[in-house]
Amino acid sequence: MRLYLTYNYHKLLRLLTVILIISATAARLHAGAYEDYIAKYADMAVEQMHTFGIPASITLAQGLLESGAGRSTLAREGNNHFGIKCHRDWQGDTMLRNDDAPDECFRVYDSPAQSYEDHSRFLSRKRYQPLFALAITDYTAWAKGLKECGYATDPNYAARLISIIETYSLYMYDMPDNPETEQTVSFIHQTLNSRHPVRRSRGLHYVIAKPGDTYGSLAKELKIKRDKLLKYNDATTDGLIKEWEEVYLQDKEDEAPEGISSATIGDGESMHSIAQRYGVKLSTIRRLNPDTPDTPGQTLRLR
Repeated sequence: MRLYLTYNYHKLLRLLTVILIISATAARLHAGAYEDYIAKYADMAVEQMHTFGIPASITLAQGLLESGAGRSTLAREGNNHFGIKCHRDWQGDTMLRNDDAPDECFRVYDSPAQSYEDHSRFLSRKRYQPLFALAITDYTAWAKGLKECGYATDPNYAARLISIIETYSLYMYDMPDNPETEQTVSFIHQTLNSRHPVRRSRGLHYVIAKPGDTYGSLAKELKIKRDKLLKYNDATTDGLIKEWEEVYLQDKEDEAPEGISSATIGDGESMHSIAQRYGVKLSTIRRLNPDTPDTPGQTLRLR
C-alpha cells in the first residue's frame, strides 16, 4: 500500500510539473506575441505619427488591442489591425465578423501598411478633430479622447490602451530620440511595469490583466485571497486570464450600466467576457438569457 501511494504521489507531482511548465510556456508565448508585434510595426506607427500627428504609442496600442497582437482573424485574413468597420465610404473588399452586432462589415486591406494608413486617415475625420489639440506626448488624454469621440463602445477602452502603453513603454516612440529621453523612459518603465495600477469605474475597483497573468499571480501581488478574487470575477478555477480583461477587486454589480441594455458576443468572446466588460455579475446575464447559447454572434440582454 505504501509503495502504491508513493507511486501515485510521484505520478501526481510529475503531472503538476507538466501543467506548470505548459502554463509558464503559454504565458511567455502570449507576452512574446506583443513584443514581436511592437518590433515589427513600431516604425510604421512612428511614420504615421510624423505624417498625421497621431501619437505612435496610441497607434501601436490600438493595433495590439484590436488585433490581439496580429493574431485576430481580421488581422490575419484581412490585414485589418484596428477593427475599422466598412461605413458608407468604403469601396474595398470586406469581411463579416461578430462584434457589437452579428455579422458586421469590416474593411479588408491588401497589407498591414494600408491598414495603418487608413487608421490615420480615419482619425483625421472631423469627429476626432478635438484629439489633435492635445499634446502628442499626452497618451492618457488621447486614449480618453478616443473613447469620448466614440471610437469604441467598450466603457473601459481608454484604460486598456493606457495599460498596454505603460506595460510596453510605448510612450518612448512619442518622444525625441536622445540619451536623456532613454533614461527617463527606463525609469518610468521600471516604475509602472512593477505593478498593476488599480482603476475605478462605476464605483468598482479593478486592474487590467496583462499577458501571462493568472488570478493566483494577481492575488499574490495585490495581497488578496485567491478564492475571493475568483469569486469576484465569476471564475471557478485559476489559470491564464484573457489579455487586457478587467479583474475586479470586489463584487460586481447586479445590473449593467444605465443605458446599456444589450451586447453581442463577439468573435473570441463569451458571456464571461461581456460580464467583465460591463462589470455585471455573470449570474445576472445567465438569468436574463436562460435559453441563449454562449457562442459568438448571440445578442444578450443586460438589463
